[in-house]
Formats: sequence, structure tokens, C-alpha cells
Amino acid sequence: MIVLAIDQGTSGTKALLHDGEHTLAVVEAAVRPTYAGEAVEVDPEQLWTTVLETGRQAIAEAGNPAVDAISIANQGETVLAWDPASGRPLGPAMVWQDRRAEEICRGLSEHAPLIAERTGLVLDSYFSAPKMAYLRREVTQGVVTTTDTWLVHRLTGEFVTDATTAGRSLLVDVDALEWDAELAGIFGLAGERLPRIVANDETVGHTDAFGGSVPVGGLIVDQQAALAAQRCLDPGSAKCTFGTGAFVLANTGGRAVRSMRGLTTSPAWSLRDRKAYCLDGQVYTAGSAVRWMVSAGLLSSPEALDAEAAGDPGGAVFVPGLAGLAAPWWTSSASGAFLGMGLATERGHLVRAVIEGLASQVAVLVGELVVESGTELGELRVDGGLTRSGVLMQAQADLLQIPIECYPSPHATALGAAAMARLSQDSSMTLETAVPQWEPSRVYQPSWPASRAAEVLGRWRECVDVLAQQEKS
Repeated sequence: MIVLAIDQGTSGTKALLHDGEHTLAVVEAAVRPTYAGEAVEVDPEQLWTTVLETGRQAIAEAGNPAVDAISIANQGETVLAWDPASGRPLGPAMVWQDRRAEEICRGLSEHAPLIAERTGLVLDSYFSAPKMAYLRREVTQGVVTTTDTWLVHRLTGEFVTDATTAGRSLLVDVDALEWDAELAGIFGLAGERLPRIVANDETVGHTDAFGGSVPVGGLIVDQQAALAAQRCLDPGSAKCTFGTGAFVLANTGGRAVRSMRGLTTSPAWSLRDRKAYCLDGQVYTAGSAVRWMVSAGLLSSPEALDAEAAGDPGGAVFVPGLAGLAAPWWTSSASGAFLGMGLATERGHLVRAVIEGLASQVAVLVGELVVESGTELGELRVDGGLTRSGVLMQAQADLLQIPIECYPSPHATALGAAAMARLSQDSSMTLETAVPQWEPSRVYQPSWPASRAAEVLGRWRECVDVLAQQEKS
């Protein structure tokens, strides 16, 4: 079965053609959000154009084979207003990093406990509903949805979203995986037209955008797609994707565990024969922090990260709050900060401090996941562009004191979406058989003694806790 999996992400769109065993073609195109203060926006037409162009080119490069199914993995919490009659966007899309809806969240703080219990999430503008409410105040016409609904509507004419994307909205009962009218009312979205929630292995329609009439199915949000691709299929298994941000997810099985430590709970997938949930934590700036170092003159290029990092940070500590801090602090107004600098601090020390700051935040999240799940991790599986940095991956192994297993392909999200596409077309197939087996391309073993890891992580956490408290006071 040949499937076209499209990974429509924050910084780019990727189309991957896969036959169940081999990748036949991969085509990528950049997406360029704009950053202005709290606003992070992207032109929806750029998303649509890159979806079409990469998909068509991937098929052409593979020799124009017949495609049996198409799936889309999406950004999750990026929203836009659009006209359902014409499919025309009514303005820019608000990217998940956009913080303009913080005022709405502050005004709803009394509802935070109810929202957390009902949705498994935290009341924060990172999620979809606050941004939807913000857009609805600005745009009175059309519908307001996540980008997946709009893209699928343009492809098929259907008005749907998948369970994993809906589960990131703050509008869904996480146990029932259904829209919740009370939550919609809290956000001022009562009466809003919301898309039908579909299973991740469901065929939702057909499209002729890539030649012929091809079924569209297996829709899934990006991080859950990577969780599936890395075969984190059993409770207790976990992965971290190092992309624009870094996202740690741990499979918790068939029960939506409510976090007591500032993590969030979401559906991992909802299939015809079962559903699974995951706990997750977020680092808003990972790859984007590396790009920031380039623009700030600390780094000559992203590819020079390892070469230009010093062997140690020289006492400097970096808190990667360049777009606020998510779990477990949830301080949206936090900013990035260097601490512990002196006259001997050089550029290479700062680069190394950023690397250890990112690894430290991931290590804190993994530690919280272990406490919440009650299961020690034997290893952490990783994917994403930053896994090419041996310095970062070694720092991650050292701080976590467990092996880091690198996924052998840079296309985990697309491969997870491809597995869902196969499931949507073959009811006899299981998730275990749809997801290809894999062996790590590299395994990083801890090289630090546990005492040094505890010391470095403890100092970093002290710094971030102080900054987070200052921002809240």
C-alpha cells in the first residue's frame, strides 16, 4: 500500500511517500511564520501551497505511482478564521506560540480547575480555545478552527478534525473525546460551529488534488504521530521530539491520567479497536532557540552548533524561556535569560549553556513524567532535527542518566501519519503491524557520574524557579 503522508509543521511542510517498508520520496518546503512581540502568525495560503507542492513533487519524484491513501499530521494548536463556503482564509493563522490570548486566560482563571479536570490540560494560550476566542473577537464571520480542519476541507470538502487535535483544544472532554458545551460557553464559543471529531484510523473523504480520487484518512496531530512512529505503543514508553520546540510524551495506556505536577494529558490516538492516552511536557523553544542564537550573533549557523560550543558553559546557565515557559511552570510571560556570567564568559560558553539549558528542561519534564507514571524509563527515544547535535544528545543522556536512542529517520512525524493512513484503509491491520520496526541510528550512554548530573540539573532548576517566581509576582 502506497501512502502519501504530509507533515504540515511550524517551520515547514514535508511530504513523504511510503510503501509500508520503504520511503519512496521525501520533499520539503519551508514555512515562515512572522514574529512581532506576542504575535506569531503565518499566512494560511502558504500552508496550503506547500501542502500541494510537496505532495505533488513527492509523487512525481517516485515515478507517479498510484497512491492508495493520504494522511496529514498537523501543528495541533494553530488556528485560523475562514469562510466555509469558499474555503478562503479571513486573515492570518495564529501559530501555537502566539501569546496574545493570555488576557483571555487570565480572565477565566476561576474556571482553571474545572478546565483541567475536564480536559486534562492547563488553562494556557498555548492551546486552541483561547486563540479561537481571540480570533472570534477580531473576526465575526466564518468559522474558527485549527489548521487541519481547513486543509482537509480544501482537499475533500469535509468539516472534520481528529481526536488528537481536538484533544489539544480545551474544548473536549478528554475521557469521552467529545466537544463539551459547558467548556465552549466558558470561552465565549457557545454556538460556534465545530468540526466533527473523527478517529485517527478513519477515512474522512476523497481528494483529486494529487491526481485521481484518493482517500484521505489517518489524520493525527504531529507529536502523537511521532509517538506512534517511535513505537511507544505500550504504557511507560516515552519519546522526545526536538523540532521547533521539544515535546516529551509518555504513553499511559487506556486511562487519561490527570497530572498533579503541571503536565498535560491528551489522547495519544483513538482507533477503531482501542484508544490510548499520553502525558506530555513542552519546551517552547528548541530549534527556534538555535535559530535565535544565529540571529543574535552567538552562532554562525545551525549546523555549527556542536563545533562552536565550548566543552562546558563556564559557569553560565541558560533558561530557554524565549517564548515563555510551559510545563511544569506555565509562566507565559517568562523570558530567556543567561545567569552566572562573568568577564571570562565567552561566546562558546553561551552556546554550551543554551545546549545544557534545553537538555535540562527536557530532563525536568522526563523526571516529572516518571513520578506521575510511577514507571522508570529504561531509555528515551528521540527524533527531530536537533538529534543531529551529538553535543545536545550527549548532554541529554548525561542529565537523564539513561540511554538516548536516536530514531533512524528524520521523518518520524510523517512516518507516524503514514501508519495511520494504512490503518484507515485496512481494517485487518493493527497499530503494531502498521508501524515499521526500527533500530536506533545511534545510542548515547551517560558519561557523567550521577552526582554531577544532579548538581547541574539542581542549579539549573534553582535558576528557572527563581525567574518563574519573579514573573508571577
